[in-house]
Amino acid sequence: MSHILITGANGFVGRGLVKRLLAQGGHTLTLIDRSFDDVLPEGAPAPAQVRRITGSFGDAAVLDAALKSPVDIVFHLASMPGALAEREPALGYQVNLQATLTLAHRLAARPRPVRFVFASSVAVYGALGPDHVHENQPARPALSYGAHKLMAEIELADLSRRGTLDAVSLRLPGIVARPPSESGHGSAFMSLVMHKIATGQPYVCPVGPKATAWWMSLHCCIDNLLHAAAMPTAGAPASRVWQLPVLHLSMREVLDALIWRYGPQRRELISFAPDERIEALFGRMPPLHTPAALAAGFRHDEDADQLIVAALQAQ
Repeated sequence: MSHILITGANGFVGRGLVKRLLAQGGHTLTLIDRSFDDVLPEGAPAPAQVRRITGSFGDAAVLDAALKSPVDIVFHLASMPGALAEREPALGYQVNLQATLTLAHRLAARPRPVRFVFASSVAVYGALGPDHVHENQPARPALSYGAHKLMAEIELADLSRRGTLDAVSLRLPGIVARPPSESGHGSAFMSLVMHKIATGQPYVCPVGPKATAWWMSLHCCIDNLLHAAAMPTAGAPASRVWQLPVLHLSMREVLDALIWRYGPQRRELISFAPDERIEALFGRMPPLHTPAALAAGFRHDEDADQLIVAALQAQ
């Protein structure tokens, strides 16, 4: 039975990952978050199989409690969202960089290397031009959030080079459909347009219909996280970074797929009032080519309709 530690376990991705692992069975889970809501579904295992630790993953006492017994796999999902980190730079630095490095070094000090799956972000690239992006795209973050993710990637790669950690960093795109109550994500429009069409509510989209983004459903994201936890790393790049495959879709393509599924009368619910800053950061993503990631077993959602079905299946 493997012992799995998950930070940010009560977040959007964390809750989905916990539910998938519980459905699989055969794991002991240690979950860290600042608070816990409905992270454990009905029929969850006995408390002996799931430990919930409330607090910050960067606190020494929290890590002492979490690491009392050997850990086999760590999913580090906790972070402060980019827009919020821009408004609170000192707190963003503490959470997204300092606490991540504290966790990594605590694990690196253990007797054997732990598989460390790090939820990095496409925010490391910053604003991109119209040219196609490949897996060796230079990172030029335009937000502190992306800068801190990039710094963490580099340190995790160095610890892996030293043989004290076995890290896999995944650059995640916009994961949908986040709960409509969530805030702090500059890319929130990607989820909100789905929720509004699905529930028949009007929505003013902050990017135009031609805006393009990189999309992935929560279901597909969890598939990729679990693959990262199990894949061999002997032939991994020295960076230990994988740019995940994505769907490259315009808002019009996503809206067309939603209308096809929910009916033409709902098209009039969506209007557009582009915000130049949001569109520049999140709505001008060029095509992305990830042959190495696809060959390594990572995947995307296939097409816009499958994306929507997977994104809204738990709604």
